[in-house]
Amino acid sequence: MDQRDAILTRLLDLHPKKIDLSLGRTEWLLAEMGHPERRLPPIIHVAGTNGKGSTLAFLRAILEAAGQRVHVYTSPHLLRFNERIRLAGTLVDDARLQKALEDCERANGQRPVTFFEITTVAAFALFAEEPADWLLLETGLGGRYDSTNVIESPKATIITSISRDHPEFLGDTIEKIAYEKAGILKRGAPAIIGFQQHDGARDVLEREARRVGAPLSIAGEDFHIREENGRFVYEDERGLLDLPLPRLPGRHQQANAAGAIAALRAVAPHIGAEHIEAGLTRAEWPARLQLLSRGRVADLVPPGSEVWLDGGHNDDGGRVLAEAMAQFEEKNARPLVFVCGAQVTKDIRALIKHFVGLAGEVVAVPVEGEHKSWPPEEIAALACAEGMRSAAAQSVEEALAIIAQRSYAVPPRILIAGSLYLAAGVLALNGSVIE
Repeated sequence: MDQRDAILTRLLDLHPKKIDLSLGRTEWLLAEMGHPERRLPPIIHVAGTNGKGSTLAFLRAILEAAGQRVHVYTSPHLLRFNERIRLAGTLVDDARLQKALEDCERANGQRPVTFFEITTVAAFALFAEEPADWLLLETGLGGRYDSTNVIESPKATIITSISRDHPEFLGDTIEKIAYEKAGILKRGAPAIIGFQQHDGARDVLEREARRVGAPLSIAGEDFHIREENGRFVYEDERGLLDLPLPRLPGRHQQANAAGAIAALRAVAPHIGAEHIEAGLTRAEWPARLQLLSRGRVADLVPPGSEVWLDGGHNDDGGRVLAEAMAQFEEKNARPLVFVCGAQVTKDIRALIKHFVGLAGEVVAVPVEGEHKSWPPEEIAALACAEGMRSAAAQSVEEALAIIAQRSYAVPPRILIAGSLYLAAGVLALNGSVIE
């Protein structure tokens, strides 16, 4: 274990709970660190259940295509913690990260603070040190009491699609969850409400925006998108943009791209159509319908197979994944095998149901690591109860071996999904690198 990992391990033990939503501890530590949150570049703050990271990926790619220096803060990471903090386009190096963590650890002492809170303060300290034109900031959980919400005056906010997730922290209804997400809305900061919102969520977001005085731009009302002749058409009051399809596949990614475009049209008028076009074709976001065409995973499946990896883990995530698989099927028919694993806190039944009639087989796997996962045998039984062929494996490698032993008329399309932690394990198995 290197020094950086040793510090991260110590920080995990400073609070008895992994998650304890509050702003007080973060605000206290920021004050001890000299208020780095007051020395940050203009911020676009993003909350939502699904699509936050992809939206930030589009924002970053478009801004960088326009020659802007961009900081990015996201969570969780997949392969190493450094992925959470991108300084002017480059992942933070180990030495700078270690120093920032040590500074925060020293300032905090042994006071209770969650891992996300203290590492968010470390990120703000790093962002304040390095000049940049923009900071793209993703909430960790919720919004109102998320540590990132110490920011008082963002340039804009975006709320992506909201669905039921983390009910133990955010509430057991869409309306309650939307209220927590709406906590990032600020007076005078344009608020972009993304596509695929439930009516109840949209009503709450509109109400809260009016209450705080945030100018609203609502998907489907103030801006519109469509796919036409293999092109991506975006339209708002400023006019129409005829663009290439986003590099990230799936219609849900067109919705995420639209939210990014709407935000930039509101606060960065210097961003031109040529920058948007370049950004859409360059955006990358690992483990979001990522095609694994090279590496160990690709070597373990039948020759000619497609392997798609995604971190989708809730009902709406399953819906958009199933829609994407159906779109792929329309263009190039293949048998679909769903390799599925999830944490016990996730509604695996809701995820699986979207693939009834679409996936020929479900192969269940455990999610390795600190989070308790659904036993593969239980996932397989649930799939079987839905009338789907199923099997249980004790690892992704075993699941791929099971698939390799099957006979297919054409090489299969394999989707591995259900958890970002599962996706992280697959990327590690594949020998992938995130830069």
